[in-house]
Amino acid sequence: MHRPKYQCEWADSIASEHWALYRSAMQALRNAGIPFMLGGGFALATYVGRWRNTKDIDFYISKQHRSAAIDALTKAGFTDYFKQLPYDRKWIYRSTRSGVIVDIIWAMANQRAQVDSYWFERAPHINLRGESLRAIPIEEFIWCKLYIIQRDHCDWTDVLNLLYAAAKQVDWEYLLWRLDADRPLLRALMTLYGWICPRRARELPYFLRRRLSLQAPRLPARGKPDRIRLLDTRNWFAALLEPNQPLEV
Repeated sequence: MHRPKYQCEWADSIASEHWALYRSAMQALRNAGIPFMLGGGFALATYVGRWRNTKDIDFYISKQHRSAAIDALTKAGFTDYFKQLPYDRKWIYRSTRSGVIVDIIWAMANQRAQVDSYWFERAPHINLRGESLRAIPIEEFIWCKLYIIQRDHCDWTDVLNLLYAAAKQVDWEYLLWRLDADRPLLRALMTLYGWICPRRARELPYFLRRRLSLQAPRLPARGKPDRIRLLDTRNWFAALLEPNQPLEV
């Protein structure tokens, strides 16, 4: 497996007023003794090196710390976002302060799994603007996002960016174990990736294609077809962007 390389320069692009609120939430959780991991756009940027400018941050925690985390954020001046926009409380607590949203997550939205000790044991340590933090492991990140295919929202774009930027960092055996009977989701995603980026997809481990019953992607006869634009004209795919250009939401 490729030695991980985490990219944190993007954090300098976060507005100072937003970063102050994020740090306030981090400190509140630390003071309460609650272990947490960065998820969402922050984790994606750590692996891909591209910032997606949003006014929210996701913290993954163990379910046992849910009540303590809510209390800690409340004491830090964050209020429940439910009154502004109702949400499913079975897996997430959404809080807000000064226009910034802080999400506390302890399970997948579909209840397929909860955060467990493996997440924390495998979470890489990173440093963002002087803050020593842990990010959600790339395998768990992919695992979660494979299930998010909704009429108005799909997270497969994030997984495609992860594959292009950091596929060599993925522990595929571990991810296959996590997916278990849901491996067809990964197979479908890999089929799409092979169509979009056939050359990169051919660099994936042979055993992975064999385990997923995938053929090696066919290379185009000539030229480099821009199939990304057939799916979405917005700048969501990092490989097509100029250096330091942010991902479009």
